[in-house]
Amino acid sequence: MDTRDKQSLETDSPSQAEVQQYIEVTHNSSQDETSAQRDTVIQPHMRSHWIDDEGFPLLPDIQPVSTVRDSLYDLIPLGPREVKLIGSPEFLRLQHVKQLGFVYRIWPGATHTRYEHSLGCYHLTVRALRALLQRGEKGGLDGVSVSSIQALVVSSLLHDIGHYPYSHTIEELGHPILLHERVGRSVIEKSSISTILERDYHLSPERVADFIDPPKNRSLHPDDELLGHLLSGPLDVDKLDYLPRDARACNVPYGGVDVSRLLSSLLVHQVDGKRRIVVTHKGISPLHSLLHARQEMFDNIYWHHTSRAFQIMLVRAVQDALLSEQLRAEQLVGLDDHSLLTLLQGDSMPQSTRQLTQSLTLRQPHKVVLEVSRMAGRFFNRLDALFWDSERRRRVECQLAQRLSTALETEIADHELLFDIPRPEKWEMDLNITFEHPPVGMKPFMSWVEVTGLQPDDLARYEQHQRRIRIVVATRLRDLLTARRDDVVLPILEEII
Repeated sequence: MDTRDKQSLETDSPSQAEVQQYIEVTHNSSQDETSAQRDTVIQPHMRSHWIDDEGFPLLPDIQPVSTVRDSLYDLIPLGPREVKLIGSPEFLRLQHVKQLGFVYRIWPGATHTRYEHSLGCYHLTVRALRALLQRGEKGGLDGVSVSSIQALVVSSLLHDIGHYPYSHTIEELGHPILLHERVGRSVIEKSSISTILERDYHLSPERVADFIDPPKNRSLHPDDELLGHLLSGPLDVDKLDYLPRDARACNVPYGGVDVSRLLSSLLVHQVDGKRRIVVTHKGISPLHSLLHARQEMFDNIYWHHTSRAFQIMLVRAVQDALLSEQLRAEQLVGLDDHSLLTLLQGDSMPQSTRQLTQSLTLRQPHKVVLEVSRMAGRFFNRLDALFWDSERRRRVECQLAQRLSTALETEIADHELLFDIPRPEKWEMDLNITFEHPPVGMKPFMSWVEVTGLQPDDLARYEQHQRRIRIVVATRLRDLLTARRDDVVLPILEEII
């Protein structure tokens, strides 16, 4: 048997001749609009030969030099430049950052990583671009710059390059923790990745980073703006990969999406004077599946109470380490899951950080003693506001622990009582549907809301109903605080907030 058949998510190195063949191809890509206008654009003859005017492949899987064997898609072809990117130290770090953080403590199969997810997004991006290119001038990418296509391919591979250990968890701290998209921009522009982008792709690192971290003070080139919606939007390759991948890893039936049919329904259409990616009527059912899958995964996996308890314990451990100045925010950028926990257990760390980290390592999660739903009205809203102010949240946690210690004559350390407030999610569906032969009473071009009757508020209300705020405590305190929840815990909490 070929040894390559035994490898899992590994690549064969391209020969020097193959790499040099690609490096020698010059392809002008630019940072300013003037030079972007001179960029090569998709021409009709390229659709039939799948190469640009200089003989360069439009998509990297046309002339692959290697493949990775993925658990979801089987073989993912790679060009020589992609092999370089995934072999960079910054990208390899993602092999040690779990996609779902502590979810593997509940679903042991969920040990997949940001590395795998990034490769999956890249693979779906190539498939989506191929579907659009095949449409030609009838809803395809004719006239779109080749460098925009290449920039999208690269950004899909690098879109999670700035993730902290345990993925999104640490971002819940807010300042001084930057969002992973902003960190990703810094990594792309200042690491060895920037050299690969400039030398091998002839792309500006800033331009690639703009796909991941869109600038607020300037607009993107129209072609970049058009394609950027494939990476981040109501229908993007990110969701199309992580929902089925996460569901498969957890062995749950919630993440089923007909990805192939959805990608084949994509086309480019003028919307309010701008080109936008829309879907044909054949994509309506897969889109319903996507929405349903996302809701079910949040309800059953992402917001699972034990996983959330582990996450908030890590948040507090990191927060206390930062406050003690034994940890700097910038240190977190280069760490992975294992190295972070090792660092937090160091002798110089505060006692609360070390104890929480030890509990994480030994799988000793805090337990739920109070759960608050949206139906609690103002009480829920006051608690919910603490999500956006981690310092105030910590003060309230400490104050509640102290008050309960006095009231119950039991020692409660401030890190033994924590608030779990899940991040509010966005449920947008700003998408349009086209009909080649619309049914009587319908138009050839309609919004998602008009076609399905599903309002954004419907999705938001569902999220509000399912999203709960919890108080979690060390296991030794669970029975006591649960028994005194109504006559002691709730009155004191209502008084404090």
